[in-house]
Amino acid sequence: MSKVEERTARALLHRLAVEQAESRVPSLAAALVRRGEVAWFGFRGRVDGEPPTPATQYRIGSITKSMVAVAVMRLRDEGALDLLDPLAKHVPGTPAGDVTIAQLLSHTAGLTAEPPGAWWERTPGAPADELIAGLGPEIARHRPGRRYHYSNLGFGLLGELLARKRSMPWTQVVREEVLEPLGMRDTTPRPRAPHASGYAVHPWADVLLPEPEHDHGAMAAAGQFWSTPADLARWAAFVGGHTGDVLRPATLAEMREPATVDDGDAWLGGYGLGIQLSRHNGRRLAGHGGSMPGFLATVWADPADDVGVLFMANTTSGVRASLPKDLLDILAAHEPPLPAEWVPGSADEDLLALTGPWYWGPSAYLLRVLPKRGLSLTPAGGQGRASRFVAQPDGTWLGLDGYYAGEVLRVVRSPEGVHLDLNTFIFTREPYAPSGPVPGGVDKDGWQ
Repeated sequence: MSKVEERTARALLHRLAVEQAESRVPSLAAALVRRGEVAWFGFRGRVDGEPPTPATQYRIGSITKSMVAVAVMRLRDEGALDLLDPLAKHVPGTPAGDVTIAQLLSHTAGLTAEPPGAWWERTPGAPADELIAGLGPEIARHRPGRRYHYSNLGFGLLGELLARKRSMPWTQVVREEVLEPLGMRDTTPRPRAPHASGYAVHPWADVLLPEPEHDHGAMAAAGQFWSTPADLARWAAFVGGHTGDVLRPATLAEMREPATVDDGDAWLGGYGLGIQLSRHNGRRLAGHGGSMPGFLATVWADPADDVGVLFMANTTSGVRASLPKDLLDILAAHEPPLPAEWVPGSADEDLLALTGPWYWGPSAYLLRVLPKRGLSLTPAGGQGRASRFVAQPDGTWLGLDGYYAGEVLRVVRSPEGVHLDLNTFIFTREPYAPSGPVPGGVDKDGWQ
């Protein structure tokens, strides 16, 4: 059963009502997703005199970027481009030609945050050729790859890349390849009825000012889409791992990996490939926030617990950033997820013989068998390098995470016995086993 319990729904609605009242939001919609299905919708305020519904459209701003990024990653998976390709290989003639596709996706290309000219979010946009013709060397703000610097311009250029690679407008690419397969048919470049109107709320009086809405031309890929709570719930499920036929799960996991962080050592916020990242109460959240004049929206998903959250509002500012995370906390407090039941599995005899303690020099490690002939190598004392490994057709194992991600583990059998070779690191059944091929050798007098 996916729906939340009545007491949980009441607590969630109370938090939403407090936000709408205290932040003075004309209308506010929210949803929680659990195991790929909507578990709760909540609404406060009015749209044209009526409460919003799951079908009411709001602008979602930069959440658009994640949808564009998925379409770009589909091109990568097809072999139509490489993330290390310079932009000039696919969109020649820009002063940003040397930056890579990966740098554009992760906001590490060093480009200016906004395109030249009037503030693009409040003015009609120009077509791509005019945008590109107006760019000069001043758009480079930082050395590519040096740091995280959010760039709307970079995603405008990625929209043009999509258009050129698919020979159709980027909006059509995203609609046909991403939105429609996910059932997100109410996510559109321009509003359709019923939709909320965007407002600025006066800071010192309870009055509203309508905000403008335009077609932003080549910059639309940075944040033009409109969507509904129902559609955005489908997107939250997608980001959490319910990818359907749109994207390989491994590709989505790659997009959710931290490519950069924006707050130093013990990072709380970062960015992957078109996806924002956040740490909160032990969770690693993936999603994106969005803002356009008159609108705010955010989507977060926690793939580990298979839950997601979103909110949509028709106000330029004021909704507290803590709202979606507070909703997740309420759900966890009222209905904590149960761990999956442990059930016995199977393990091949040759792998069972490898389980147990191994030693890298004097450091003890434990080897465990995972499903599908996978392996886990972890330090026995909890301190050290831990990784999981997936079986390969050639009889080796490939590291999935940690220090050994992408490295090859081999089981080497010889007349002297068996040892593990992990990219030149030798693991033996005894600490510094004299008969093992320990690099540099073992002192002939042994332990003293």
